[in-house]
Amino acid sequence: MNKENAESAAYIITTDRLFLRTFKSVDAYSLFRLNNDPEVLKYTGDPPFKNEEEARQFVLNYSHYQQYGLGRWAVIARVDQAFLGWCGIKYSAESNEYDIGFRFFKKYWNKGYATESAAACLKFASKLGLLEVVGRANKKNLASIRVLEKLGMRYVGEILFDGNPGVKYIVKIKTHRT
Repeated sequence: MNKENAESAAYIITTDRLFLRTFKSVDAYSLFRLNNDPEVLKYTGDPPFKNEEEARQFVLNYSHYQQYGLGRWAVIARVDQAFLGWCGIKYSAESNEYDIGFRFFKKYWNKGYATESAAACLKFASKLGLLEVVGRANKKNLASIRVLEKLGMRYVGEILFDGNPGVKYIVKIKTHRT
């Protein structure tokens, strides 16, 4: 197997600058650091991981890949293999919706990684035959709202987002099964 085939076998999605893959236990340290930055978590409603072991247990018990064939994926820079954050589409049985989400280390903000990885995830969703994907954000999280709009998502209204005023967007997916 040549290097290109090995890379494509290890990654679910590739873009010009990024690889997206399932979480691995080696990601625990990065996820712990990411979810312990108060600015990164400011609008998410998520509690920080208590320690690296809690992050490792999250990775080991993350079942969306097996249950739904998708989920949140590690976003890796192609140029240096750095863990930038995560992005992906998650199914919520509670709301019966597929939701796009993303989270990156601050040093990677405003570089287009959220838009690039989320657009690739929506393209992947079309191959899975999904009909629509929603995006939710805290009303004050203008950067995430901008990403949802760049993705061509349509504003559908205000919601309660983790107990705070939020907004909901939606995009209809054109399916392209291959």
